Amino acid sequence: MTARKIGKGGSKGQKKPRQKTANLKQKKVIQKQTKKPNRSTKIKLKNPKQVKSISKSTIKPEKLDGIVTDSKIPVKVSYFRTDISRRNIKDEKPGKYPFTRGIHETMYRSRFWTMRQYSGFGSAEETNERFKFLLEHGQTGLSLAFDLPTQTGRDSDNPQSEGEVGRTGVAISSIDDMLTCFNGIPLDKVSTSMTINSTASTLLALYITVAESQGVSPSSLRGTTQNDILKEYIARNTYIYPPKPSMRLIGDMIQYCSKYVTQWYPISISGYHMREAGSNAVQELAFTFADAIEYINTCIDRGMKIDDFAPRLSFFFCCTMEFFEEIAKFRAARRIYARIMKERFHAKDPKSCTLRFHVQTSGESLTAQQVDNNIVRVATEAMSAVLGGCQSLHTNSRDEALALPTEESVKIALRTQQIIATETGVTKTVDPLAGSYYVDYLTNKIEDEVENYLKKIDRMGGALKAVEKGFFQDEIRKNAYSLKKEIDEQKRVIVGVNKYKDQHDIEPKLNVIDQSIEERQIARLKEFKNSRDNIKVEHAVSILISNAEKEDSNLMPHIINAVKNKVTLGEISNAFQSVFGRYQPKISF
Repeated sequence: MTARKIGKGGSKGQKKPRQKTANLKQKKVIQKQTKKPNRSTKIKLKNPKQVKSISKSTIKPEKLDGIVTDSKIPVKVSYFRTDISRRNIKDEKPGKYPFTRGIHETMYRSRFWTMRQYSGFGSAEETNERFKFLLEHGQTGLSLAFDLPTQTGRDSDNPQSEGEVGRTGVAISSIDDMLTCFNGIPLDKVSTSMTINSTASTLLALYITVAESQGVSPSSLRGTTQNDILKEYIARNTYIYPPKPSMRLIGDMIQYCSKYVTQWYPISISGYHMREAGSNAVQELAFTFADAIEYINTCIDRGMKIDDFAPRLSFFFCCTMEFFEEIAKFRAARRIYARIMKERFHAKDPKSCTLRFHVQTSGESLTAQQVDNNIVRVATEAMSAVLGGCQSLHTNSRDEALALPTEESVKIALRTQQIIATETGVTKTVDPLAGSYYVDYLTNKIEDEVENYLKKIDRMGGALKAVEKGFFQDEIRKNAYSLKKEIDEQKRVIVGVNKYKDQHDIEPKLNVIDQSIEERQIARLKEFKNSRDNIKVEHAVSILISNAEKEDSNLMPHIINAVKNKVTLGEISNAFQSVFGRYQPKISF
């Protein structure tokens, strides 16, 4: 979103001070300048109202205050070296600490970012077909979306799953579903990102089992599980267990992957959902890094060394319409994270200090009105992400404010990335906006404000305590309310929504989910359960429960064992709930 006016500006009613000439020489210079005016000054003014109007429009820009970024950072008319010189930042180089300019020395000159379109809907068969379609059209990584029952630990045949099976993503209840989803896709040749949190350990176990059925070793697997439970309590709400046992499962995954699934990113610490819920850019970084600190402390507390697991931590950020602030946000994020890892956690390995992150363009910025406008929004946001140095990128489709995207819309979104990569020239040099006084100013300002937030969260006792107190949630609600109020009062223009409306706007053809998918999925699951060895299932479940009761037992091997013995996702979740309980949120208004 472009910078906007908040307060009243200008100097209406002020008398113009009389200019004094210090000497004759200065007076001659002034006379010489006024004899040869430029075209813009050759105006004959007869009407007093016209004089007043022209005077108002030519007020010195410095007098116009109240223009700020989305994060309420004041924006001046122009920026100079003096606006950034106070930092005494040396001439930073790409690929070198603190990585402000990028985590690789050559960045996109050597290799483009991974173009990873988020996909998954309906049945496992349909998702498999969409994956193959995307790979055939040049996508370089898979990104898997799951339906709400899968995200909340319920099988498709659970009564509470009714009406949600296959709606927001693919329905995965069993190993058979996962085998179908990746049928014909060699898992040693692609990287896969899975947007899953509460049941992330189960989905990773399913993925490992599919890979082994293809003869692929877990150590060869590349990809990411989101697995960021703290932001679920803050913004997204697909939690199952209370925070403490949930943090234990995350620690188990990170520890297990550091030994056996060494190319996998077991967690993608996410600011995206907090941003979509209403936070600003500063809050997005601050709350994400506070969560990261909590996860790192969890791993250290169980005896892990920082450089053994930190290189496999990844992050996930949003990119909205405030073009320059978003670029500065990504640059500041790398610098902040590098200093956290080096100064707070004393990391020695440079890879432990590098911030690797995925970006998705903002779904919240998409409008249901005039959906083709969303193509422009997505292209603008994608350009910010690339200029900010992302490692992978998802571009939203134009019709996602209305439904899951059509193949045509998905192709346009993918082509947007490909055009940016191959036609614009922005990949020819690293960090092309380095040296912009405005971008550097915003980078420094965001860093300062994020540091202030982190200090405040530290005083609360860390992210977990801040979540329990509702601090993050309240901050996000306040900012979300402010944003909505600006739109309602037309202080923030949304083209096609509160300005430049089109009464003849036509809704595009939408992707419609087959209503019979749920019935077919439940029938398949019933057949799966009837054909398995129930004695093996019950034994595997009992092992899960007994190990869940032991706080020092890593649960990942037992989850993998359960999956291989055909225990369903819902049954694994129920087993853990019998030990951990189910989280009940505290609602504040």
